[in-house]
Amino acid sequence: MTDSPADATPYEVLGVLPTADDDELRRAYRRAARESHPDLGGDARRFRQVQVAWERIGTPAARRAYDAGSRATSGSAGTSGPSGSSSWRSDPGRDAYAPPAARRDSRPRARSHGHPGGRSREVFLQAEREWVGLGDPIDDPYDPVLVRSAPRHVRRLLGEALAEEATASIVADMGIGVTVWHDLDAGAEGKLDHAVLTTTGLWAVESIDWGGSVRIEHGEVTGETLAPGERPVKELVRAARAVQKQTRVRFTGRLLVVPDSAVDEDVQVVGPARKPAAFVVRRSALRQVLIGVWSPEGNVDVFAVRDQLQQTVRFV
Repeated sequence: MTDSPADATPYEVLGVLPTADDDELRRAYRRAARESHPDLGGDARRFRQVQVAWERIGTPAARRAYDAGSRATSGSAGTSGPSGSSSWRSDPGRDAYAPPAARRDSRPRARSHGHPGGRSREVFLQAEREWVGLGDPIDDPYDPVLVRSAPRHVRRLLGEALAEEATASIVADMGIGVTVWHDLDAGAEGKLDHAVLTTTGLWAVESIDWGGSVRIEHGEVTGETLAPGERPVKELVRAARAVQKQTRVRFTGRLLVVPDSAVDEDVQVVGPARKPAAFVVRRSALRQVLIGVWSPEGNVDVFAVRDQLQQTVRFV
């Protein structure tokens, strides 16, 4: 469990409502710890999740701090949620989930086109507005207290935006020899999060955070926190093909970038080794993949590919 909005909250991990009293919370923790303990046949990852949840809300002081949102930033709490006051009070300086500020350093940056995370933030804000109620004002839609109170499917939308922005930040730091396009229009397939052009090739990249661990089974990414019917690899392949058809430029490969905590290996191949459908890549390993550590041998004509994409790409 990290500080991603896509993660289960400590209350969700322990299986209680945020309104549970201290005794109910303690009973829930003991039950969850017993059921997940590895020595009793439980899952070690789940057991660790339970312990972290208890660390965050197991004492009255820790619980007050968590409920006030002070783990993300300092400050006073907002209101209790849509079921309470009709107004959400913002807390100045709370920017844990806000869009990133413009960089002011003078280091050479990758060429960047489009708005990383822009569409995902729009979808999140719309879903949050519908959840709160169209008539209720929201002073700060990124207030941690408000975000943590939202249903998990709403929080995951913000998690996706943050994941896309994290990938954009990594790529931007790779220097002027790299070009990246964000939020590419994939027609009926929605959008492709990023197209990254380096000397090793042109990569179709999706950035995602399911708020839990995932694994590869039968050529697809699966996990308990994926939505029913969700098929990330298939969706990435379709989006990449749609962009290829539109731009007439072929991708070297397809990457699914996930939080480090979601998988146990830096890079995993999805599909046959000779012709993989995609690679699942830990976020911390993305730079190494893009500079060629795990990339196919050979270079691409960067100037020709970049010119062709610039003339044909569309954004959502």
